[in-house]
Amino acid sequence: MATKKEIIDKFEDYMSKPYSSWYVGISENPRNRLFKDHNVDEKNNRWTYNTASSSTIAREIEKYFLDLGCDGGPGGGDKDAKAVYAYKKTTNTNP
Repeated sequence: MATKKEIIDKFEDYMSKPYSSWYVGISENPRNRLFKDHNVDEKNNRWTYNTASSSTIAREIEKYFLDLGCDGGPGGGDKDAKAVYAYKKTTNTNP
């Protein structure tokens, strides 16, 4: 399982700036959130996710990216939400 720093570094390396063009969230089931709820096109949109060691760490990573300007909001998910996900917003995605 990746550490908090490893997940942050991976996301920063993958995400292009400005961060405001990205949506970040946490979920127990990131693939469902990305491809069903947010309507991300798995093959044509930019997206990523990684699982943290706990919901607390996932929320800290989410807050880090929200503080950098990513779209999204704190308070999502439940105690089982350990996956952090991000996608580049496009005309086909739903925040």
